[in-house]
Amino acid sequence: MALARIDMRLDEEIKAKAEKASALLGMKSLTEYLTHLMNEDASKVIAEHENIRLKSDVFDQFISACDKAKKPNKALKDATAFARKSGF
Repeated sequence: MALARIDMRLDEEIKAKAEKASALLGMKSLTEYLTHLMNEDASKVIAEHENIRLKSDVFDQFISACDKAKKPNKALKDATAFARKSGF
């Protein structure tokens, strides 16, 4: 059951293309099609911004740097506390 509503205006050509695409995919409605597209795209955008991908050699360099790192000093501990307090 829908819990939220979006009201939007579209160019007629865009709407016609979306309706055709929706029908070709066997979807029940334009709303179902748009919901599907928004959900897929939103998931991709979120993943791109919340994940970091590294080449294995860069990851190995990062791990090596972490292993060689000294104990955190007061400034780093303060920065970590600030980040946690700020919701990062």
